[in-house]
Amino acid sequence: MGLVELWMSSREQLEGKAVHQIIAFGGSGKLRDGKAASIEFREFLGHISSDLLQQYAENCLTDSFRDSGLALQDIVNQVGRRLGFEVADGRYRGGSKYIGNDGLWTLSSGHSIIIEVKTTDAYRIDLNTIAGYRKALVKQGDIAEEKSSALIVVGRHDTGDLEAQIRGSRYAWDIRLISVDALMRLMRLKEALDDPETMERIHALLIPREFTKLDEIVDIVFSTAEEVQQDDDDEASGDDEPHVETKEKKKKKFTPVRFHSACVERIEKQLSCTLIKRSRSYYSSPKDEIGVICSVSKEHERAHGTSYWFAFHPYYPERLEKHGQKFIAWGCGSEKQLILMPLLSDNQ
Repeated sequence: MGLVELWMSSREQLEGKAVHQIIAFGGSGKLRDGKAASIEFREFLGHISSDLLQQYAENCLTDSFRDSGLALQDIVNQVGRRLGFEVADGRYRGGSKYIGNDGLWTLSSGHSIIIEVKTTDAYRIDLNTIAGYRKALVKQGDIAEEKSSALIVVGRHDTGDLEAQIRGSRYAWDIRLISVDALMRLMRLKEALDDPETMERIHALLIPREFTKLDEIVDIVFSTAEEVQQDDDDEASGDDEPHVETKEKKKKKFTPVRFHSACVERIEKQLSCTLIKRSRSYYSSPKDEIGVICSVSKEHERAHGTSYWFAFHPYYPERLEKHGQKFIAWGCGSEKQLILMPLLSDNQ
């Protein structure tokens, strides 16, 4: 039984395992290019929660085990997918016949980012090697030189020496550096948001640019805060009928609700699939066959009975467009009252 099948049938059995134990269940238990363990492990990563992804990354950085660096490479590439990039996994080991980049992330704009993953910056990184990967990918026709850059993902927070190495090199405008922890935080931030424009700004942070003028960073901070506040207000409001309320009721009324995950667990059982959180309200199956927008509302007590209020943003249908099966879900007061409806295309 493969890792994904084992996950679907016995999720509880795997959730408490460390990443090296997970790898041992796949194929030969060794991560090798093109072999069953690698194929199964990469597919498995597409089915698990962000919490487990982060846990596995920490395992790779704190526990010394065989292939920990290779596992971290696969985890980082999965984070790239969660961030909305189109990702091509790199090889574990390069060679005369293969380009040795750890991954290649591409945006819808066409910009490509060559990924290099390091568990530590204790050893000096040869920037010429990374530049060589870029040159080879351009020559091969996989990327365009003017729309490409490199990103080094390092396990440690303290990367001062490596930062200085990049700044003092001729590749300072082509290479950027980020810690695994910061990359995970970006993934979490994306999962807390819905607005596509804010997500594009987050993507832009990973592309080399001159930051003497800080307006773009300030835009990200404020647009992120505004969207989170707006969504909290959306979920807590909806009472458009004038009536008298006590201070206690008003305080209760504006308490945001949070039960998306519980709703999605019920939807997974109904649709017999795994759903991965892509943004605040958007979930999809690992291979994108199914897409779901899940909105939730608290109960609003009115004179005529209980009602619910939902926001429906114009980008919701656009987000679901690529999926063969599209659904809208409304959680009414709790996951126990859940409406799941298919969203039909114009030609259906």
